[in-house]
Amino acid sequence: MRRSIDDYPFTAADLPESDDELQQLSWAVAISDDYDDAEPRVVLTVEEVGAPGEGLIAHMTGEHARRLRLALRDALREIGEPPGD
Repeated sequence: MRRSIDDYPFTAADLPESDDELQQLSWAVAISDDYDDAEPRVVLTVEEVGAPGEGLIAHMTGEHARRLRLALRDALREIGEPPGD
């Protein structure tokens, strides 16, 4: 089983103004149980726009996905954004 949850098709408007060269990255979140142990995992894919299939893919257990969720929540708080649900 594989199921897409959400993806974000990055655009140049998403980049802040900067003298540095910032990469245009898109991300996608899915779930999959296509593993030898048949356990479902959260799949996070991050890849450079224009280079499909060449990105990085994280296959996370529930524990690791929750840790990432907490880190994102804390980062949102640090920049003064509401952490959401």
